[in-house]
Amino acid sequence: LGRGLCPCRALLARRGGALRELHGSVRGLAAGPEMHFGFQTVTEAERREKIYQVFESVATKYDVMNDSMTLGIHRVWKDILMHKMNPSPGTLLLDVAGGTGDIAFRFINYVRSARERQLQQKLKHHQNLSWQEISESYQEGKFKPLGDSQVVVCDINKEMLKVGKQKAQHLGYSEGLSWVLGNAEELPFDDDKFDVYTIAFGIRNVTRIDLALQEAYRVLKPGGRFLCLEFSHVSSPLLSRLYDLYSFQVIPVLGEVIAGDWKSYQYLVESIRRFPPQEELKAMIEDAGFLKVDYQNLNSGIVAIHSGFKL
Repeated sequence: LGRGLCPCRALLARRGGALRELHGSVRGLAAGPEMHFGFQTVTEAERREKIYQVFESVATKYDVMNDSMTLGIHRVWKDILMHKMNPSPGTLLLDVAGGTGDIAFRFINYVRSARERQLQQKLKHHQNLSWQEISESYQEGKFKPLGDSQVVVCDINKEMLKVGKQKAQHLGYSEGLSWVLGNAEELPFDDDKFDVYTIAFGIRNVTRIDLALQEAYRVLKPGGRFLCLEFSHVSSPLLSRLYDLYSFQVIPVLGEVIAGDWKSYQYLVESIRRFPPQEELKAMIEDAGFLKVDYQNLNSGIVAIHSGFKL
């Protein structure tokens, strides 16, 4: 009789194992699909938390490290992005993951210069204006140096926004600039609101790139433009080997020396290698609904600027 119970016990044990396996699978689903955090495999929730911690950790040294890591070339790349955008007075820009304000401040400078040129052209081509009309034009230019332009900086990280606000105060930027805490995958803005959407060195750190692109499409006005500046894939095999050597051997060391943070900079390097190559990202941008999508490689593809339009 005792032996006769064995098959039942075996069946129950098997069922118990199957139930435990099912419970494990359900728990895995609840945590979200597996994703990459640099070269590690983590759940979606873990990735989001780890990336938040990285940027909370590096926020105060972010600008210094950008200069050190890229030998200052990131400034040129951002200038090129601004010239590609070529915003005119009246442009409404959303800069996502732009916590430290680099794109926002460039936008304000660019629009101010464009507005000054417009004012000078207007006065030049109206030789018969009275002194009073000239004076009024100058006063209007002084009071509204940006016209109706606005830039909204949206970042998920409080520490990055704090650094950006401090920089803005220190550099004297206040008009036409606002700061919003928000997630690129679920933006806190209405549909069809912005003329231009930019994301510079931020899209590889969002958890779901597809959702971020859909949100970019949603908040842009019809005719609006999407611009993404991001580290990409180097075309030259020789340069690629040198770049790898520099990235993995030098950048984490700089992170330790300058920011006291080896691990965060190790992740940033690994995240660049995990990021989709140019053609793959182009296809993802098209899948989100954008048209006339193209990209421009800078420095042999170390970075690329992707552009698309909501038409």
